[in-house]
Amino acid sequence: MSRRSPSNDPVLAVRALRTQQAGGIDIYAFFVPGADLLRIAEISRVHRDSDGALHGFQRKEIRNHVQAIVEFLDQGSVLFPNAIILAISPRAMFTQSRGSKPDGDVKASDAGTLRIPIPKDGTKAAWIVDGQQRSIALAQVKDKGFPVPVVAFVSEDLSTHREQFILVNKARPLPPRLINELLPEVEADLPRDLAPRRIPSEIVNLLNTASDSPFRNLIRRLSDENPEAVIIDTALIKVVRNSINSPLGALAPYKASSSREADCLSMYRVLTAFWGAAREVFPDAWGRSPMESRLMHSAGIEAMGYLMDRIMSRALGANDLRRHAMDALLRIAPYCCWTKGRWPDIDRDWNDIQNLGRDIRLLSEQLARLDHVHSFARVA
Repeated sequence: MSRRSPSNDPVLAVRALRTQQAGGIDIYAFFVPGADLLRIAEISRVHRDSDGALHGFQRKEIRNHVQAIVEFLDQGSVLFPNAIILAISPRAMFTQSRGSKPDGDVKASDAGTLRIPIPKDGTKAAWIVDGQQRSIALAQVKDKGFPVPVVAFVSEDLSTHREQFILVNKARPLPPRLINELLPEVEADLPRDLAPRRIPSEIVNLLNTASDSPFRNLIRRLSDENPEAVIIDTALIKVVRNSINSPLGALAPYKASSSREADCLSMYRVLTAFWGAAREVFPDAWGRSPMESRLMHSAGIEAMGYLMDRIMSRALGANDLRRHAMDALLRIAPYCCWTKGRWPDIDRDWNDIQNLGRDIRLLSEQLARLDHVHSFARVA
């Protein structure tokens, strides 16, 4: 709630806990309605003045990120305990609560009321150190009273603000592979940037565990130390995601639309048909280390994913998807160099192919040419 200070400037009064670090710097922990954050705190954008001097430290607003947070929070009842970190002016006043402390108190903090001034001249008594995108989003959500945790340290020194900004943001983010593996286990609605990653991760989980999957126990996941696993999960996840998102992808007809949910079982059926055929057509290259077989290499998996889209998109009406895939793969098998030899048109040894965009493109184009030449009659 806000109230007037003796200087006639309004204040935001919150219940808070106070502790100290770094030889006496006060730190406060409290909750405020999300919409009040930008009333009390400034976003110090990084910029240079006409003399070239550096000011501020915050990056520019990322609109897509902000919009994704707004959409997530506007879903209704959501859990969002991510704390905003502020630097706060000594003008903020803390009044310790009176009364005895509970038995067993660890004496790490004092409870009281923190009053943060909101000057009428538009200046701010706090600066956002971490959480600017969240703060902008919280000012736009429907529920203006959504409570947000805040941790604030007392400092008006810009160099200290920058130091804490760097320390907070230099922490290594969660590895994408860990996020991909965790996503299928999360039942709640996800932010817009994470939701599309859930289905590919779920399908790759199924490919690694289902008894009828050609990939059973061959996919390397962070949680699994299976020595027989040779295919990195991100390669297959990318194949599934690309096929779903491409208008010509073999899995695209089964993605979610405004009138229906995604048909993951049909996606799985197409994948197991094609890759099951690949296992039968290339038995000497299947299940081996990527160092011994480029079919199991991330570059080979991704390139074969593009070939899958070509071949399986022609299977409309086929009663036996696996037979359809086998017929197409058998026609090009004599010209494929997964474990030895040299690819004919790109003039590359089999083990020269690396997990690089250029190499994946070259190999994808080679497979597409082979499929075109050997699957269609030559034009007279």
